[in-house]
Amino acid sequence: MSLKARIQEDMKAAMKARETDRLAAIRLLMAAMKQKEIDERIELDDAGVTAVIDKMIKQRRDSISQYEMAKRMDLVDKERFELDTLSAYLPQQLDEAEIDAMIEAAVQQSGAASMQDMGKVMGLLKPQMAGRADMGAVSARIKARLAR
Repeated sequence: MSLKARIQEDMKAAMKARETDRLAAIRLLMAAMKQKEIDERIELDDAGVTAVIDKMIKQRRDSISQYEMAKRMDLVDKERFELDTLSAYLPQQLDEAEIDAMIEAAVQQSGAASMQDMGKVMGLLKPQMAGRADMGAVSARIKARLAR
């Protein structure tokens, strides 16, 4: 079953179970996916759906930090629930040792020797890690590795 079909089935299940909060989060995801399909005139595959989910998760994390600074805990809780709901659709996350091993392999493969070569390394890693790791954290690790 494709990721998109799984999300649609989960939406139906949430409707039947009358889980309003979960249904709202899934509907937001479905709307974002539909918008991407319409904007780019494409049919999203699992990688495209994962990219949409990644973007929405990043937005939720940003919102949570803003709401925490404003001391709006009601909105923080809502965003955290949506974050948890969206995270369930991502593939298994990579652990730190796997990320480090992939970075090392990409550095070796690209022949990167300095910070100017960071784009080459990111270009190799991004398709492999899409949805499986926070690319911001990966970028910081690559910078640390290339600075050695």
